[in-house]
Amino acid sequence: MKFLKDIPTKRLAVKLRPSAEKMVKRGHPWVFADSISKQSAEGKAGDLAIVYDTKKNTFLACGFYDPFSPIRIKLIQFKNPAKINDQWFANKIDNAYNLRKPLLETDTNSYRLLFGENDGFPGFIADVYDSVLVIKLYSHIWFPYLNSILSYLLKVSQCSTMVLRLSRLLQSNGNIYNLKDGSILFGKLQNEAVIFREHGVLFSANVIKGHKTGYFLDHRHNRKRVGELSYDKTVLDVFSYAGGFSVHALYNGATEVLSLDISRQALDMAVKNASLNHHKGKHHTITVDAFEGLQNLIDDQKKFDVVVIDPPSFAKRESEISKALKSYAKLARLGSKLVNNQGILVLASCSSRVLAKDFFEICEENISSMGRTYMILEKTYHDIDHPVNFAEGAYLKCAYYCLD
Repeated sequence: MKFLKDIPTKRLAVKLRPSAEKMVKRGHPWVFADSISKQSAEGKAGDLAIVYDTKKNTFLACGFYDPFSPIRIKLIQFKNPAKINDQWFANKIDNAYNLRKPLLETDTNSYRLLFGENDGFPGFIADVYDSVLVIKLYSHIWFPYLNSILSYLLKVSQCSTMVLRLSRLLQSNGNIYNLKDGSILFGKLQNEAVIFREHGVLFSANVIKGHKTGYFLDHRHNRKRVGELSYDKTVLDVFSYAGGFSVHALYNGATEVLSLDISRQALDMAVKNASLNHHKGKHHTITVDAFEGLQNLIDDQKKFDVVVIDPPSFAKRESEISKALKSYAKLARLGSKLVNNQGILVLASCSSRVLAKDFFEICEENISSMGRTYMILEKTYHDIDHPVNFAEGAYLKCAYYCLD
């Protein structure tokens, strides 16, 4: 099955500076532009760059050349040479699918089938929502190989519809190979909002206009866990977006849930998602900046049995780490003031540049600074469909604190 015209590629021979060569030998998938010491020819997006040992002149790794990114080569094969062909892609996709099989044995029909570098597909995301496969590309390197990859993804996922989403970088380059963000590459899409199940709870994902591929699947396990902790409880869901935690709480018998987010549109989605499921609890929403909203609730002397604070990434670059830690500290303090005695405070971070150790440490220091003692119920990381195979691939961390 062909989705676009064949795009020719060539091979490049590359050698690296010593420090970068060490990283490649350890299996790190990124080669930065300033790490390249020798290159046989000028490269185009998707050209196969073969990295050779500087002294022995033997194969170290190979990957795709990206002239549009400071990460100039995205590596996909290490140590042993291999033909990067249809069969190679099929084997990688099979490995990824088999890893996710335990999740698909639950009452769940939404999952991440390919998670970028962590599955050997740098800059390539494939998410499944029921029978709709959503591809999100972040790099030009994949266009020459889409014909090989997309057909097999459809086969493995057994989806009847496939949608293409493009990153802002790709969109800024205009109409690439007659493809645009939101293109339907296969089948028919009955509705932009696709209904899917997550551990028995129904949600909708706008696969054409929604963030990323339409929804955030990574917190699935934590949403389920919050639901389990919410029976007959009052719950505050801060940075609620489309109500993931709120809906699980309501579905599992929370008496009252307050979803707080700065986006009215996101809260409208939260209300719709809640309405997809049978529940008896009251669902309220507040459109306000999270820090301001938390302070307002404190001023009003509100308390909740469960408080969930799951902000967007605060540190997209190294220079933002210090500021991010201060924000996490403030959220831990504000959240601590809103939790009932023996209540639960759930704090999460999706900033890959903030290490889990530092995040948990700052949360615990600031809970204590509010005069609250705590018991750590559990700490969680990535769900099964978000494997981590290199340091920068780990971003999600979440802690559950019972406060006294």
